Amino acid sequence: MARRNAAWKRLLAKILLYLVMTILAVCMGVPFLWMLSTSLKTPGETFVYPPVWIPHPPQWSNYADAWQKANFGHYFFNSVFITVTTVAGQLLTSSLAAFSFARLHYKGRDALFLAYLGTMMIPGQVVMIPNFILMRYFGWVNTYQALIVPAIFTAYGTFMLRQFMLSIPTELDEAATIDGCNKLQVYWNVILPLSKAALATLGVFSFIGAWNNFQWPLIVTNDPSMFTLPIGLSSFNSEHASNYSLMMAGTVICVSPILALYCAAQNYFVEGIALSGIKG
Repeated sequence: MARRNAAWKRLLAKILLYLVMTILAVCMGVPFLWMLSTSLKTPGETFVYPPVWIPHPPQWSNYADAWQKANFGHYFFNSVFITVTTVAGQLLTSSLAAFSFARLHYKGRDALFLAYLGTMMIPGQVVMIPNFILMRYFGWVNTYQALIVPAIFTAYGTFMLRQFMLSIPTELDEAATIDGCNKLQVYWNVILPLSKAALATLGVFSFIGAWNNFQWPLIVTNDPSMFTLPIGLSSFNSEHASNYSLMMAGTVICVSPILALYCAAQNYFVEGIALSGIKG
């Protein structure tokens, strides 16, 4: 009887868990479905009540119109170039700093790490004005440098990679050193190949942050040739009217690369999240 009651409790707990997860999935999925549905509607169908989820006929031309009207081709190139460069820079700087904090031993290492980690408590809005002043001083306003360089250093990425690298046995470093490797070779040939999961996780986070970044590009650029996709979407808003069908079509274009990247790196993403907090 006790075993039967325990089995029923486990079954009930599993049913409740799946029910809660289903409700959450629906709550998160409905806005995406509405976005996709609206992107295929005419402007007059956008606010029809009750809403029509499957437009008939679907306006596939909205995507071509959105691409041409907002000069999405150039904005897309800017976003891709800035995002790829930012992700590569974050992976390089964060992995080097994490290797230093996790595998090297020198005086003041832990104090320096805590000081660097403390920068995570400073809101980004606080440093925007000083950063803009620096960009203007360097003459980088309306340049790719202003959009990339401030974003390639991240305390969070350093912290996450350090936590992952702490879980790698130190015997591997010693064996590589005995074989004649210097510290840089240990970093490149031993630690990085074993940190693929954490690097992929940081890459996904970095990609999402750089791709969706709106506030900083809006501050340091006023030349349309330097605009990114999030800023380009604002061109569908005017003082007197907004074309929500084209805006949603543009949003689908913006979201698609993020969904594709997450699906491609999902296994690495889950593994990196699971393993990066093993040691503190």
